[in-house]
Amino acid sequence: MVSATSSPGPVAAPPGTERPRRYRPRLRYELIGCGLHGHELLGTDAAQLRAEDSLFAREAGGLRWYRCLRCDSWVALAPPDHPAVRYPPGRAEVTLPLRGRPLRDRYVLRLIAVDRVLHFLVLSALAAALFLFANNKAALNADFTAILKDLQGGLGGPVNNSSHGIVHDLRRLFAVSTTNLYLVGAGAAAYAAMEGTEAVGLWLGRRWAEYLTFVATVVFVPYEVYELTKSISALKVLTLVINLVIVIYLLAAKRLFGLRGGGTAERAEREADTGWAAIERATPVAAGHVAAVALPADGSGE
Repeated sequence: MVSATSSPGPVAAPPGTERPRRYRPRLRYELIGCGLHGHELLGTDAAQLRAEDSLFAREAGGLRWYRCLRCDSWVALAPPDHPAVRYPPGRAEVTLPLRGRPLRDRYVLRLIAVDRVLHFLVLSALAAALFLFANNKAALNADFTAILKDLQGGLGGPVNNSSHGIVHDLRRLFAVSTTNLYLVGAGAAAYAAMEGTEAVGLWLGRRWAEYLTFVATVVFVPYEVYELTKSISALKVLTLVINLVIVIYLLAAKRLFGLRGGGTAERAEREADTGWAAIERATPVAAGHVAAVALPADGSGE
C-alpha cells in the first residue's frame, strides 16, 4: 500500500548544503549547536517506527536512520536491542530544539551577555576598590606621604613634580573627598548591577533585556565619540565599534521600538523558523510525493 502526501511548499536547503559564498560566508548555527551539544535524535529507544515517523526516522538495510531535529543530518544506528517504548513520541509530546534565526539570536544575545558579564566583573571590582579606599583613606594617605618622604630623602629631591605620572594621579585621588569617593563607588556598583541584570536577561532571551541593553548602550555612544575627539586609541575605537554593532543588531534583527514590524513581526519570524512546519519545509519529497511504502505482513508485496 502506498500513501501519498502533498508537498508542504518549497524545500529549504538543509544547513551546510548551500553554495558557499566567498565574501559573505553564512554561519550555520545549527551545525555549531550540534558540534557543541550533539545531535537531537528522536525515537532511538523505540521498538517500531510508524509511517508518520518517517519525517525524523527511517529504516533501510537493517539500520535505522535518525534525522537530527536541529541540523537535519541523518545518523545511521542499529535498532535498539532493548527498546524502552513501542513507538516514538507523538509530535505534541516533543519539545523541538531551536533552529534558523531564533537559534542565531540565542547565540548572538548570549555573546552580548558574556560582554556584559565582563563589564559586571570590572565594575564590581572598581566599586569594591573605591569603597575600600574611601573607608581607609586616612591611613592610606599617611602611608603614601611617608613613602614619598622616604623616596625624596633617598633621592635627594622631589620624586615627581610634573602634572603627569602615577604619583600625580595618586595625589589627585587622595585629594578627592571621602563623600565623593563613596558616591562614585555607589554609581559603579549600580552600573555593575544593571550590567549583571542585562547579562542574565539576555542569556535567558528576555525581551525586556534587549530594551535595557539598547538604552544602556546607546546612552554612552555620544560620550565614546567625544572621547575619541580628545585622543584616539585602539581600545576606544574597538569599544565604540562593538557598541554600535550591538545597537544596530538590536534595532534591525530584534525589531525594537516597532521597527520593521516590531515584536509581532519578530514573533511571526520565530514561529516560521521553529516547529514541525519548519522541519517539513526542509524535507525533500521523493518523485510522486511518496511518503511511505507499507508491505503486507508476509512480505510478498502483493
